[in-house]
Amino acid sequence: MAAYVLRRVGGAVGVLWAAFTVSYLILYLLPSDPVAIMLDQGAGGERVDPARVAELRERYGFDQGPVQQYLTLLGRALTGDLGTSISSGAPVAGLIADALPQTAQLAGLALVLGLAGGTAIAGLASWTRAAWLRDLLLLLPPLGVAVPGFWVGLVLLHLFSFTWFVFPAVGNEGFSALVLPAVTLAVGLSAVVAQVLAQGLREAWRAPYVEVAFAKGAGRGRVLAAHVARNGSLPTVTVLGVLVGNLLGGTVVVETVFSRQGFGRLVENAVTTQDIPVVQGLVVVAAAVFVTTSLLADLAHPLLDPRVTTARGAR
Repeated sequence: MAAYVLRRVGGAVGVLWAAFTVSYLILYLLPSDPVAIMLDQGAGGERVDPARVAELRERYGFDQGPVQQYLTLLGRALTGDLGTSISSGAPVAGLIADALPQTAQLAGLALVLGLAGGTAIAGLASWTRAAWLRDLLLLLPPLGVAVPGFWVGLVLLHLFSFTWFVFPAVGNEGFSALVLPAVTLAVGLSAVVAQVLAQGLREAWRAPYVEVAFAKGAGRGRVLAAHVARNGSLPTVTVLGVLVGNLLGGTVVVETVFSRQGFGRLVENAVTTQDIPVVQGLVVVAAAVFVTTSLLADLAHPLLDPRVTTARGAR
């Protein structure tokens, strides 16, 4: 088990380093000058002083060679310093720290709703003996995956904000402002969970231990809860890290639709202004969240199925 954990942690660190390196290669080696772009936007079409451009390039380290610049940024990142925003002059880590709590609340509620909805659909479809109900439930996940998230958000706004006035349309104030954005994110998440979990449960029902449990007199509900659910949920646990990463990506659209301040809006503003340090900091933080959730899912895998570590140890 210890060797398994060390391998997973080492792989997670490698993925995080790769995300930092790839983002640097893509962002910092582009044939553009972010400082000149920022000054041009603020000058309103007037001529920008080249000395001012050179001064800012030196301040932000854009005058260094690619290798030196990479090593400097990597060394700072290892200490938690993600650089300084070109457009605002504020520390990138501070900007992300201010935006992340709002997005964490939104993503956390969406994750709870998505897992609950997907589990309910897959569990009921697996438990029921009525073929028509099972087929109806299994039609819902493909529909949820196919529907665009922004469309779901607009429909919810029209119904619950502008027609029935149940929830606020915009803003970050209070729990009620979280409901519609979280439901918007949860629709796609629950669809994926339901698809993966339903397939896992379907395969688990065919396992020999199910027949043994029935032969011992266990009811259908007990077999589902005690045997099928544990083994059938393994694929869902495996993709959980990807689902959380998708949640962060979805916040860009959802926070724009609902005019919420958070991680998604920070991404939008940074990309619009070509604020490269902020964009890279956001990429690194998003990769860290993805790596952490994937690592936790990997570490939970042996708890559900001890054969994972046994099989690896036998190699």
